[in-house]
Amino acid sequence: MGSHPAHGPVHGPVDPDVTPDDVRTSELDHALVRDRLDVLGVIAAGGAVGAAARYVAGELWPHAADGVPWATLAVNVIGSFLLGLLMFYVTDVWPPRRYVRPFLGVGVLGGFTTFSTHALETRALLAHGQVGIALAYLVGTLVLAVAAVVAGALVGRAVARTGRSGS
Repeated sequence: MGSHPAHGPVHGPVDPDVTPDDVRTSELDHALVRDRLDVLGVIAAGGAVGAAARYVAGELWPHAADGVPWATLAVNVIGSFLLGLLMFYVTDVWPPRRYVRPFLGVGVLGGFTTFSTHALETRALLAHGQVGIALAYLVGTLVLAVAAVVAGALVGRAVARTGRSGS
């Protein structure tokens, strides 16, 4: 077991690219975390919900190792759409609420979407020699996810506009 210059004993592997300046914390840093423990708890709860939903989607829609991971593609696009919709409402329609964005945006949708799995599945497709599918999946997911964020915000705007004019 080694020792870290700023934090003392180190348990487990240490990234050689990390320097003490990268991880040095101040009393202000600790106070910021203490003052937001409730928000961290809300994020964790939302993340558990989102990750469980993503797990269920993967179980219901499995894929072959050399095939398109449709569940991950769908989860990332749907989650991106919902994030665009949510962010429109959080920033432009709803009054400020301490827990809405952390719970739904960071927690639920952050736990639901999975771009790290997207990267791993792209790598697996390449390892199975599926270069064309891997590239289509890599680029297609990113294009569709960005388009879904924009679409979510536009749908939110259209619904909010209709709601205002219909009142």
